[in-house]
Amino acid sequence: MNEPIATRVTSASGSDRISVELSSRRTGMSFQRTRLSADRTLMSVIRTSLSLISFGFTIFQVFQKAHEAQLLRSSLAAHNFGLALVLLGTVMLLLGIVYHLSFMTGLRRERAQMKADGLVHGESAFPVSLTLITAAALLAIGLFALASMLFNFGPFGSP
Repeated sequence: MNEPIATRVTSASGSDRISVELSSRRTGMSFQRTRLSADRTLMSVIRTSLSLISFGFTIFQVFQKAHEAQLLRSSLAAHNFGLALVLLGTVMLLLGIVYHLSFMTGLRRERAQMKADGLVHGESAFPVSLTLITAAALLAIGLFALASMLFNFGPFGSP
């Protein structure tokens, strides 16, 4: 026997169909809220990583220049501390990106399954996160800073 063609739910529809439709739409919107929440979490990781990377690189550069100007006998401790901060910020950002990708993959999988089961509409897009793109760019900058500090070359090396 053929299934009846689904009609659009309107205010004239039965209260049970309206209730199911509204519930389905709320569930769909909750996926979007969860996605945005994951983006905010990644933004927090970016802020902390950026602070660590920039502060570590600044400490490294200031004490290196002071040593080169012979204002200090040794800048080894500051060199190691600055390097550790940049490394910590870069590793933290890398772990934040991995966590974000893992979480979003699971969320997309769950949403696709619920859409296939007819529990949510899933009409709205689930785009790639601009926050993730920004995090990847900052990760590249952090890696360049580390290379510059360790090997004294790259875009942040001394002239």
